[in-house]
Amino acid sequence: MAKQAGNPPVRIVYGGDAFINEQTTRDLCHKALTVRPDAELIELDATTTDQYAFNEAVSPSLLSDTAIVHIANLQNADDKLGEAITTYCKQACKDPGNSSIIICQHEGGNKGKRLIDQLTRAGADKEDIPDLKKPEAKLNFVLAQFERHNRRVEPAAAQQLVDVLGERTGELAAMCNQLCFDFDDNPIGINRVNQYLTSNAQVTGFTLADTALAGHTADAIVMMRSAIEQGASPIALIGALASKLRGVAKAAAVKSGTISTAEAGMPSWMLKRVRLGGWTSAGLSTCVQMLAWADEQSKTNGGDPVYALERSIECIANKGREQQ
Repeated sequence: MAKQAGNPPVRIVYGGDAFINEQTTRDLCHKALTVRPDAELIELDATTTDQYAFNEAVSPSLLSDTAIVHIANLQNADDKLGEAITTYCKQACKDPGNSSIIICQHEGGNKGKRLIDQLTRAGADKEDIPDLKKPEAKLNFVLAQFERHNRRVEPAAAQQLVDVLGERTGELAAMCNQLCFDFDDNPIGINRVNQYLTSNAQVTGFTLADTALAGHTADAIVMMRSAIEQGASPIALIGALASKLRGVAKAAAVKSGTISTAEAGMPSWMLKRVRLGGWTSAGLSTCVQMLAWADEQSKTNGGDPVYALERSIECIANKGREQQ
């Protein structure tokens, strides 16, 4: 069936990361309104919308002959609404230029899969959204956010953003946007990123971990005490230290051939940056056990997490070796 070039009359945004799903839907609505500046944007929710409301939305009105209809929660559409959308899709694909544009949002999963199959057979375009579960997917998302602003970001800076905000996609995107808005640097470097994230306990933790791994015991301990005084959680600092140690373990495993770069789940450039000089399996194991003890101290009444953190930092700075 013929479709309107570049902007099919019916689009399905399917699954994946909730933030990217929402962002993609907004982008498609904006693009459709650009193509049809006189069209009315109508918001519907398939959870509560029936076929009559849908048919009214896609029909000519006093304001416009066509509309941009955004349907949220397509997975909740009942059979009659699904039939109405499918019927309209078949008709619209025959005359896309004079038809309303429908943009459907589906949260993913098997619910409503039959309707999606019917719509795609009727001529609808389906866009599968990535879930951002893999580290490289998160990194690519950050790079794409800067590209949206025709900007670049240094790999280390992008990785820092992922390390800190990778589990909160909305905050990650907002930080990328803010950096592009506030600074003209191109590419954006890690110093700019840290400048904006200094109040974040995880950033403090990653900087602390880098300092400890570099063997600067005193500096790392001063940094840790300052972070605690400013309200940083010992558990957050321990988590950052543990994350960096896992990076060392993965880099060592890749170097020894135990696992592949793909299995490590870290970008190759990041693996190459890990310094393995002086590390042994026994030393790494000692540091991991020390952090486990520090974690226990942080979660136990009567424990001393600050002392445990100091001991952990000393252990990591000395690569798990006995201090003389």
